[in-house]
Amino acid sequence: MPSNTRQPILDVQGVTVSFNGFRALNDLTFSMSPGELRFVIGPNGAGKTTLLDVITGKTRPDSGRAIFDGQVNILHTPEHVLVRRGIGRKFQTPTVFSSLTVYENLEAAIGFNERVDSLFRHVTPQQEEKIHTTLQLIGLEGRAQTRAGILAHGEKQWLEIGMLLVQEPKLLLLDEPVAGMARAERNHTGELLQRIAERCSILVVEHDMEFVRNFANLVTVMHMGSVLTQGPVAAVQSDPTVIEVYIGREREARH
Repeated sequence: MPSNTRQPILDVQGVTVSFNGFRALNDLTFSMSPGELRFVIGPNGAGKTTLLDVITGKTRPDSGRAIFDGQVNILHTPEHVLVRRGIGRKFQTPTVFSSLTVYENLEAAIGFNERVDSLFRHVTPQQEEKIHTTLQLIGLEGRAQTRAGILAHGEKQWLEIGMLLVQEPKLLLLDEPVAGMARAERNHTGELLQRIAERCSILVVEHDMEFVRNFANLVTVMHMGSVLTQGPVAAVQSDPTVIEVYIGREREARH
């Protein structure tokens, strides 16, 4: 993490993204601080995933800029370069090497940010220590020699988070990390995210409002490609505008 904690880890200014005339992001301004666990919520089509796509270089914006870790505008930086600079992203569906063990998945992930030939070298003692520390953090130390393909859904999610952590990201982007999880798995994931936030910043896109209420501090609500409001979770969930455009609709959809 940068030494100057007053400087945002991510500062998005006036970003607009259009698809065939539809503005997925509309002059979006958004920032977050180092070490922050930020949740982003909003109705379908609000632009949440597009925001992640822009930050990771997957989608090029029409206008605007984004400063990551005090560096120059990253919005036209290739995805693999952004990974090396410290941005890690996890999609909703876990992507692990099913035929490898949990340990081997973490071992392979260590080399992702390095030169290709490093993938075929034995891990160093320092890397081995990092793997064991990560196994303990994600709660899979007892499953280290288990093949990833037979893990439960939640365990695969935690393993993929671990695969990102061994790359030592400065900013971790998670898209609906508790989708499809049982209550105990969701709770474990929330506690895991709170622990991870002690070492890097985390931006979580989430639809599960119970999960958000239990584990979020600061929440940003997006609507029609812009920030509708943001603040502590208690204030956001009682905001009449948020209830009208999002929370109320979510409740209706469940009944």
